[in-house]
Amino acid sequence: MGDAVRLTGVRKVYGKGSGAVAALAGVSAGFEQGTFTAVMGPSGSGKSTFLHCAAGLDKPTSGSVRLAGVELTELGEKHLTRLRRDKIGFIFQAFNLLPALTVAQNIALPLRLAGRKPDRATLTDVVRRVGLDNRLTHRPAQLSGGQQQRVAIARALVTRPAVIFADEPTGALDTRTAREVLDLLRQAVTTAGQTIVMVTHDPVAASFADRVIFLADGALVGELHHPTPEAVADRMTHLGAWAVA
Repeated sequence: MGDAVRLTGVRKVYGKGSGAVAALAGVSAGFEQGTFTAVMGPSGSGKSTFLHCAAGLDKPTSGSVRLAGVELTELGEKHLTRLRRDKIGFIFQAFNLLPALTVAQNIALPLRLAGRKPDRATLTDVVRRVGLDNRLTHRPAQLSGGQQQRVAIARALVTRPAVIFADEPTGALDTRTAREVLDLLRQAVTTAGQTIVMVTHDPVAASFADRVIFLADGALVGELHHPTPEAVADRMTHLGAWAVA
């Protein structure tokens, strides 16, 4: 299948001289098309920086990031913006919906920003998949947190992106709603061949992924395939000890 996104030797240093801090210390990782990967690590391990570099939101100090066959580090801001709009879907903990727009308008927003007329069949399919058929004229304030996150997932899916990056997508949800949202993400991978990279601190959320990669002190320190919540929690406990040592 090939990699939807690949990072090679990615370093990200903030600050200069003696005050410089390496948030990422030469990380290499590939994410194959049609797979679901969770990214975990102790607080301050570089998870957010990793996600931002992989998604072209932040430029690495050195190293390579290739997404859908394009080298991101060589793109100017204008081309990067276009690539993010066309090839990447984002899901955040804070749902980032526009309160004045209806559910239907929020979902179609990435297409409108790209100057593309929303295809009714695609919209209908995405809305059906996230179970929002009867909520299209509602505004975000009229929806529960779980429903708002479903809108955000539909918005991320509608452009058929090469990769969806999810940053703590269940962080603001109760346990039952979180599982429903994770089921939706899992389905997007299994049935639609979507590629998802998800930062999470929750071992249960991570267990919905095909594999988990672990970061500590800005370095990749291991991975786990076919994860269970118990195995993930155990690895995180040792990671925490390792990171402190």
